[in-house]
Amino acid sequence: MSDPQPQGHFQRAITLFDAVMIVTGSMIGSGIFIVSSDIARLVGSSGWLLVVWLVTGVITLAGAVSYGELASMFPKVGGQYVYLREAYNKLVAFLYGWSLFLVIQTGVIAAVAVAFARFVGVLVPWFSERNILFELGPVRFSTVMLLAIIMLVGLTWVNSRGVRGGKLISNIFGSTKLVALALLIVVGLVLGINDEAVSQNFQNMWQAARFDAAGQAVPLTAWGLVAAIGLGMTGSLFSSDAWNNIGFSGDEIVRPERTIVLSMAIGTAIVTALYLLINLVYLLVLPLHGSPTAAETDVLARGIMYAANDRVGTAVAESIMGPAGAAVMAVLIMISTFGANNSIILSGGRAYYAMAKDGLFFPGLARLNRAGVPAVALWAQCLWACLLCLSGSYGQLLDYVMFSVILFYVITIIGIFVLRRTRPEAPRPYRAWGYPLVPLLYVVLASAFCVILLFDENKGPQAQYGLLLVALGVPVYYLFRNRFARNGTGSK
Repeated sequence: MSDPQPQGHFQRAITLFDAVMIVTGSMIGSGIFIVSSDIARLVGSSGWLLVVWLVTGVITLAGAVSYGELASMFPKVGGQYVYLREAYNKLVAFLYGWSLFLVIQTGVIAAVAVAFARFVGVLVPWFSERNILFELGPVRFSTVMLLAIIMLVGLTWVNSRGVRGGKLISNIFGSTKLVALALLIVVGLVLGINDEAVSQNFQNMWQAARFDAAGQAVPLTAWGLVAAIGLGMTGSLFSSDAWNNIGFSGDEIVRPERTIVLSMAIGTAIVTALYLLINLVYLLVLPLHGSPTAAETDVLARGIMYAANDRVGTAVAESIMGPAGAAVMAVLIMISTFGANNSIILSGGRAYYAMAKDGLFFPGLARLNRAGVPAVALWAQCLWACLLCLSGSYGQLLDYVMFSVILFYVITIIGIFVLRRTRPEAPRPYRAWGYPLVPLLYVVLASAFCVILLFDENKGPQAQYGLLLVALGVPVYYLFRNRFARNGTGSK
């Protein structure tokens, strides 16, 4: 009996340039324009603010150049899911895919979509969280939710039509946002330097303290500073995440064993440099310290710590260019978030496809449409992300999203050591740079971040929920693996 819906096959259409644009496009969203306010409140000084971003860059680069060994060994659709399956077993791989679908990938997609809609509201005030279209029980459906969902459906549709459309959007918006970020840095360095802010920020740049919402300072001890740096990295790691997404598209990449490694290394290096420079611009334009009670329009009085709604990027643009700066920054963030979500959406469905092929997820997701893309997996991802938009819960997910993300990165990098022992003769077109020191550095630093986050009195409960979410995947695996495998294409 013939298949009523013939399947296509993956097309190798993603070149090195495309891959670099997907890496940078996935990484640069809205976080870089927002999270420095919270980091500043946690560490209290310009020097330690830059250290948080520098350590984040070191961790991210170490992870990327180590992770590349696995990408070169297994350049297949599914990326990190496949690496975990090959290094450990299907259970560990499933726990990653389970977390990816429930919150890691879809939670980020939902959050970025709502960030896009919020900044559209700067230009078109009708899009506002206060503009409620209707209420259905606890759900208050706003125009921001409407636009976020329209964005997700539109981008999913484009990506379901074939990989070429998705990569074209990534190329256009990825290159545009890189140029825009670079121009903002240049404009800030040439036109925006504020001598008073420079004097305040760099006179006592290593005097660390933690500031609360009321502006009260608590000096940090040595251990307190280490903990503050770790907690501050929640935001900076979130802003620097998704560098691994290119690995999900392994079967669609030209020369994947080379391209995936190079694109991750080049992309993370570019983004790390831009993030350090943009934070330097923040410190040259605005004072770090400020007053939480100052008028929202007084960007200098509020400073970096208390920028309105933590939108420090907007405050810097307004300080340099006046009221028009807010509109310019809104457009930049719209471009950034739109491009980021396209890259994340394009990549995510490939992991669920690989899980379903292994008989570990709904069998319908293990299908390619005639355009050669896993359209069912993409639409399932879209549906769940839309529900997260409606729930409004994504705003509270950051801490345990990042705990889960970094936890699985650690387990994956450890997989390099495992495979060196269990498969010493396996082909390795690329070997982890600096092995074993660089991969070990990543494991140590990233594990320290997880421990700090897990036991912090404020952020700890969210991280613990993240750990619980991962653990809940164990009974789900044993309850459903045989059913999925029996109805799908995988084996038990």
